[in-house]
Amino acid sequence: MKPLLGLVVLASVATPNLAWAQEQPLKVVYPPTNHKTTSDKIFFIGTAPPTGQVLINGKPIKRSESGHFAPSFPLQIGENTFTIRHKDQEIQIIVTRTDNSLSVPQGLAFTKDSLSPEVDIARLPGELICFSAIAPLSATVSVNLGENKRVPLLLQPPQAQLPSNLAALTGTNQPQNATNSKYSGCTTVEATMQAIPEYQLTLKGETITQKAPGKITVLEPSNLPVVEVNAEFGVARTGPSTNYSRLTPLPRGTRSAVTGKTGEWLRLDYGAWIKSSETVALANAIVPSTIIRSVASSQSKDATLVSFPLQTPVPVTVKQESDKFTLTLHNTTAQTDTIPFNDNPFVSRLDWQQIPPSPGGNSTAVQYIFNLKKNQQWGYKLGYEGTTLKLKLRHPPELPRSRRKPLSGIKILIDPGHGGEESGATGPTGLPEKDVNLTVSKLLREELVEKGATVVMTREVDKFVSLEDRQKIIAQEEPTLALSVHYNALPDFGDAENTKGVGMFWYHPQAHSLAVYLHNYLVEKLDRPSYGVFWNNLALTRPEAAPSLLLELGFMSNPEEFEWVSNPKQQKKLAGTLADGIVKWLKSN
Repeated sequence: MKPLLGLVVLASVATPNLAWAQEQPLKVVYPPTNHKTTSDKIFFIGTAPPTGQVLINGKPIKRSESGHFAPSFPLQIGENTFTIRHKDQEIQIIVTRTDNSLSVPQGLAFTKDSLSPEVDIARLPGELICFSAIAPLSATVSVNLGENKRVPLLLQPPQAQLPSNLAALTGTNQPQNATNSKYSGCTTVEATMQAIPEYQLTLKGETITQKAPGKITVLEPSNLPVVEVNAEFGVARTGPSTNYSRLTPLPRGTRSAVTGKTGEWLRLDYGAWIKSSETVALANAIVPSTIIRSVASSQSKDATLVSFPLQTPVPVTVKQESDKFTLTLHNTTAQTDTIPFNDNPFVSRLDWQQIPPSPGGNSTAVQYIFNLKKNQQWGYKLGYEGTTLKLKLRHPPELPRSRRKPLSGIKILIDPGHGGEESGATGPTGLPEKDVNLTVSKLLREELVEKGATVVMTREVDKFVSLEDRQKIIAQEEPTLALSVHYNALPDFGDAENTKGVGMFWYHPQAHSLAVYLHNYLVEKLDRPSYGVFWNNLALTRPEAAPSLLLELGFMSNPEEFEWVSNPKQQKKLAGTLADGIVKWLKSN
């Protein structure tokens, strides 16, 4: 994992005079040049000869046996100068901490960039539309939408601000108090319209007006735009930005009416948001909906195949549980009398139910529940062929009884993280994570092949492979397991000096058991510290074709753990232990 940056660094290193110092000079590998941060502290990762003290701004710092260090220091707003010294060597670094908060104006003015909407938006008639601005405490603020529709904005009590998701990685995800004086108010508009909101601010008898950056459009419900997903899988989210959580991806061909817009984001009729660039508009189309009658199924040795014939491709949602796989077809009404579904080695029973519209809504859905015979799932694929939705549920792998080759017939994909120009995290000596990832991945491959497995690698040399290409390889290969090998680092506000351990990251429930098992196995067998098990929305945990994990096997940024991470004997031992853990987990499932 690459360090999560957030700082300007000017460095000049004095030329060392001693021969031993030339072999291992004082080195600071993080923070990098021209680094800025909003963090209230920063760590310095580096190394120096183990003899003698390293001082930062005159303060002695803790180092590992080999001389590595990663202390943290507080930051003030603006420039912070640090002098790192070891004997006659010196490095000076200037770290700039920026403040992204919006300040309250002192005079007759709105805070810059505080008026909403910031971009053009579209909403349905009767839907709540809210406005906000930052202005002086004693001001009177309102918004004019034209046609004598004025919305008063009232000063709101402080609202807690939440830190970024990265804070969950450092245990610092507590709410923070807001200090801005934000004026807010909401209204509804019952008829179609277009307007640019005009804000009015009155203070001490003086008044100014200012238009919002974005325009408001109220849509005509009987003539909603209709779009079709033209990406291989459209990224559906809970809200109109990449800050919002992902939902089930929408297969190419999915059609939906648009019930709202925020900038480049479209709200689809079942509630999810998608980027307009992943869709194409369908001229003259009415709101898509379908009936469903029959469902067809068949089996192969490796999978159960199910077809859902529809009149038009509709949005879908998948929910995995330990012993259930639930597929929801939105904008769908059942006319079902018969579903043939024979005895199955993986599925005990297929149930279905009609989901009525939510209060105030008019969209129905049909839900199909696959009740499973085991608590472990092995991957699925979902997509449209014409207007028929095709679902593939993969069966458990068959393990041989051979003690010498316990993984015969098993395909495992190993993804050595980063590569090429993407180096990932950096250890105190400058060793890049990408090199350790590749070394350990190759060692793991040797161990797995020795046990009979077929191993697929996403890269075997130091080259760049995009996240999208890595995902495609997993989808094409359909391995039994997909493992992305990484080593860890922290955001600027983390405690690099004291944070270490094995971490496992999963996304789909089908990977959870594997994540917990391998984490516990490595911690116990190798006597390593635990960083923890995390649900995480990562590109290499999201593939659904197989249980997919991202392994963070230790911290490049921790001075002591780095010595273990970079030790060839320990790398070999780690690979062997990991391979043993994979065998034991597969046998237990």
